[in-house]
Amino acid sequence: MQENNTKNNPYFSHTDHTKLNVSNDEWKKILDPELYAISREAHTERPGTGKYNNFDGLGEYYCAVCGNHLFRSDSKFSSSCGWPSFFQAEKEGVIYKRDSAFGMERTEVLCKRCESHLGHVFNDGPRPTGTRFCMNSISLDFVADENKETV
Repeated sequence: MQENNTKNNPYFSHTDHTKLNVSNDEWKKILDPELYAISREAHTERPGTGKYNNFDGLGEYYCAVCGNHLFRSDSKFSSSCGWPSFFQAEKEGVIYKRDSAFGMERTEVLCKRCESHLGHVFNDGPRPTGTRFCMNSISLDFVADENKETV
């Protein structure tokens, strides 16, 4: 289910883990407008509209902006919150940032390689971690186990 927006993105790679330092002006030229708004301006998909919300494929989830590995499908669960949810992230895949927007205290989840906004993490998830990574589908790129190839 890899998106077409990766074709014109010279930074997209599933194997290069080098931290990126790309300006938002450059990202705006590369990314489609909806992905740019969510990943670079921290907008949010409407609940229940994302392609991975009710998706159960086996495989890997990567950052749709840069290709960094984020989640394995066996950590995905049905949270009924309206966004795809995971109880565990790849340790080297994400970083966290305090988010006080809209009068709420939350923890924002960003891609460790390109610092794109992915969603938020909450402490109301299932065992074994008790965490719920609530992600925007558009920020994710899924590769099924049977379709794995090096990008």
